[in-house]
Amino acid sequence: MGTHAFNLGSMDRSLAVFNDFDPMGNESFANAIDRFRERNIILPKFSELKDPSTIDPEILQALVDVSHDDADPLNLFRVHWFNTPNHSVPTSTPDHIELPRELTGTEARIVVALGNRFPMITAHKVLAAYSCLVARLVTGRFDPTINRAVWPSTGNYARGGVAISKIMGCRGVAVLPEGMSRERFEWLDRWIEHPEDVIRTPGTEANVKEIYDECSRLEADESNVILNQFSEFSNHLGHYAVTGPALESIFLKVSSDRPARLAAFVSASGSAGTLGAGDYLKDTYDTRIVAVEALEVPTMLYNGFGDHNIQGIGDKHVPLIHNVTNTDLIVGISDKATDQLDVAFNSPAGLRALERQGVNPDLGSLLTNLGYSSICNILAAIKSAKHWDLTDDDVIVTVATDGSELYNSEREKVMQRDFPGGFDDAEAEKVIANHLNNVVVEHILDMDEANRDRVFNLGYFTWVEQQGISVDDFECRRDQSWWDSLRPLINKWDDRISEFNAATGAKHRK
Repeated sequence: MGTHAFNLGSMDRSLAVFNDFDPMGNESFANAIDRFRERNIILPKFSELKDPSTIDPEILQALVDVSHDDADPLNLFRVHWFNTPNHSVPTSTPDHIELPRELTGTEARIVVALGNRFPMITAHKVLAAYSCLVARLVTGRFDPTINRAVWPSTGNYARGGVAISKIMGCRGVAVLPEGMSRERFEWLDRWIEHPEDVIRTPGTEANVKEIYDECSRLEADESNVILNQFSEFSNHLGHYAVTGPALESIFLKVSSDRPARLAAFVSASGSAGTLGAGDYLKDTYDTRIVAVEALEVPTMLYNGFGDHNIQGIGDKHVPLIHNVTNTDLIVGISDKATDQLDVAFNSPAGLRALERQGVNPDLGSLLTNLGYSSICNILAAIKSAKHWDLTDDDVIVTVATDGSELYNSEREKVMQRDFPGGFDDAEAEKVIANHLNNVVVEHILDMDEANRDRVFNLGYFTWVEQQGISVDDFECRRDQSWWDSLRPLINKWDDRISEFNAATGAKHRK
């Protein structure tokens, strides 16, 4: 995708975007102002998504009459972690589950933030999509009256991008592998007005290069703007600024009764955007960062390749926005475990098996909030806790990127493949024993300096050789001071958002 993939480039070039920005002389900016004025669209600041209690109370009141599923501009003010299924206004602490030792088999406290509370797509990738588009929009680098927003993804990010695009009055193009879950495509069919704006690329979860190839073709049309989640640093920064503090809020809640240490943050790599939350937690609590990948495609672990079904994490490359030299542990999880535990967590037999080993039925009923990559994250958290011999003084936080409702069709396939005779109590006991009770500490890589350099260097082949990033722009990411220098961009974007809203004069509905 040429030089457009690295839209921030080196730090000097990214700051120039703001230093040279002239809203009065920028046609794209002026067109965006007109479009948002016409549609009465107000943009939330990152600080408001970080702490929704700071949102204008009149906007919060107006949200009472807006469904979480609507393509309503007010739903931009729900693109945060503080939603609940039963309330229209934010809660004081993000919805989460603390998993008991009867389920995890470890003394460490494993806490999971629930991503299916996000609006429109019931997945946290809508935050990444908002971060990527708003950063371009308010700096005059996206014209909603001309440009099509192209969202390369393995599923949820593309859906999030389509939702954000529709709200902002522009066309969104979803580019995703044809083998993703049926539910993703059914959602796209409901939200996309032009069928040609859903582009199915060959393969499944691990076929990211095929997505990039299609984007390269689309980029020949200058009206298309590629918002590549794997290389847009606004994805990383959005999670640093919003997801990191949300997880901090959860940690402070669960540790309020007794002192605890925020020992680790765990997240499947995917685009590596969510791992930006780990950078925030490490900066604040010296928390260790665990990156997870599918064992069937062990790119970071073993320079491996293959295919897998942990939908939501693309593979066979290292994302440009992955802060590899700040990562402490790599963990591999098999898709057989996530496939089969999804069946267990969504079946009476599986819940009975958990109850027999002491898991409270009320907790068991919450496990439907966990999609494939969510289960993957939990298993990696268990491995990490065992690897480091963590105790009940230690808290591991992770995220449930989406819920099981996105995988009903996949569950049917797993049932036909693995349990053709049905999933009874005996099968449930085997699955729980194999994948929860007997989690083995293997396929783990401690990231010393040599391993960090090796994994970092793997990115060269994608970003320099294939995508045309300069060696200097690639190499600068090795130094933590470069990542630190990105942080002020969030405040700059918030300033631009305030100026943008003032220029549109948009008002909340009464």
